[in-house]
Amino acid sequence: MLMRTDPFRELDRLTQQFLGTTGTWSRPTAMAMDAYRSGDEYLVVFDLPGVTPEAVDIDVEKNVLTVKAERRPAAKGDDVEMEVSERPLGVFSRQLFLGDTLDTDNIHAEYEAGVLTLHIPVTEKAKPRKIEITGVSDHKEIQA
Repeated sequence: MLMRTDPFRELDRLTQQFLGTTGTWSRPTAMAMDAYRSGDEYLVVFDLPGVTPEAVDIDVEKNVLTVKAERRPAAKGDDVEMEVSERPLGVFSRQLFLGDTLDTDNIHAEYEAGVLTLHIPVTEKAKPRKIEITGVSDHKEIQA
């Protein structure tokens, strides 16, 4: 099971978006994500358009998964004057607490078309299984 870490993260994200501030390494901006279970794994999907795979850092320590990414401004010449700048720049980060039922040793990541997808398998002990019922074969009837 995946658990969110900070209930005020969305409020921070909206405030930063409204004020136009960018994230720094000491105070990164929250990145939006989707998370869902598909069969025997969880998928966590992050939209990171304009971020190169080399600018993404994924760490797992104990049961805490941390994803950080940095979007830098495009190189412009000296004669360029910015007219509109709406694309967020800076450092983005997200931390998730992973439950004990997830296999943190076998997480793998894919990055395609600006979308980072993490595959987090469910441990064998957490998968559904049948439990066999055993007992004595002598049946006793209650006499009325």
